[in-house]
Amino acid sequence: MMPAWEMLSRAERDAAYNNSAAVADSARHLARWTAASAARRAGQPGLLDIPYGPGARCKWDLFPAVDRYAPCLVHIHGGYWQRNSREVFACLSEGVAQHGWSAALPGYTLAPQASLTAIVAELRRALDWLLVHRAEHGICGPMIVSGWSAGAHLAVLLLDHPLTAAALAVSGIYELGPLRDTYLDDNLRLTDGEIATLSPLRRQQAAKPVTIAYGTRELPSCLIAGAGDDHFSMLETLRHPAGLLTRCALRLSHDVAGAGSDAPRAACAGQPTREGAQSEMAAARVVPTAEGNAGAVRTPGSDARDGTAAQEEQR
Repeated sequence: MMPAWEMLSRAERDAAYNNSAAVADSARHLARWTAASAARRAGQPGLLDIPYGPGARCKWDLFPAVDRYAPCLVHIHGGYWQRNSREVFACLSEGVAQHGWSAALPGYTLAPQASLTAIVAELRRALDWLLVHRAEHGICGPMIVSGWSAGAHLAVLLLDHPLTAAALAVSGIYELGPLRDTYLDDNLRLTDGEIATLSPLRRQQAAKPVTIAYGTRELPSCLIAGAGDDHFSMLETLRHPAGLLTRCALRLSHDVAGAGSDAPRAACAGQPTREGAQSEMAAARVVPTAEGNAGAVRTPGSDARDGTAAQEEQR
């Protein structure tokens, strides 16, 4: 149990959010993903670096499936809104690709060149672009928007976009207030308004399926409940067809299909989309990995700040 936040020193507060320092092999994870993603992108000429806006980073990498109506994993990269890029994470589409899915990875301008408000606006513009242009690139299935770390925060904020069918949020931050007391705010420069309006825990969320996952070896400031993975190894499970996060994405796709949404075909026909009728999932799901570890998965129905997981259900 962490001491009261106001009792911590600045160094202790910084350490509470420094995942790279907390995970000894974090650089190895990033190096491996970078190499694997370069190979993945090399096999996809013509569908990379597609601009959706004026910024140098405002581009899409698209990986369409054979079936244009297959689900699509839209993955938003992490890095505390101030580092990394979509190019590092293309390999994360490998797991769902083996299930016949499409994938799409957007980039965005980083802080301090862009405020958090501007970053969110860019990603909304990215989804606007994809809604209009995805048919010409053969991506017409339901969109499961995923994100890791800062990307998870952004994915949850995009639940209300008409293109988003469901969200898979991995190791994210959903209350921004404490960040003001850490090194992260040196570049973010969060305003009172941003903390109030861009903290997912302070917002009314769209009634769509959402899965939130963490590893048990996350930093206490991020921890909700168990998985046996750290901040980096948790994301690795999205690369594998039987991985925990891949199976979470598959389940979300099943939830969306069960809601009877006509969004994929309507959108590709140029018609207005209809949001799925399914409300927020009422209970968490814990899906055992092949190694016997379990991933904590829950909905916004329980408070992330008190470290209490929602009711868990083995399946």
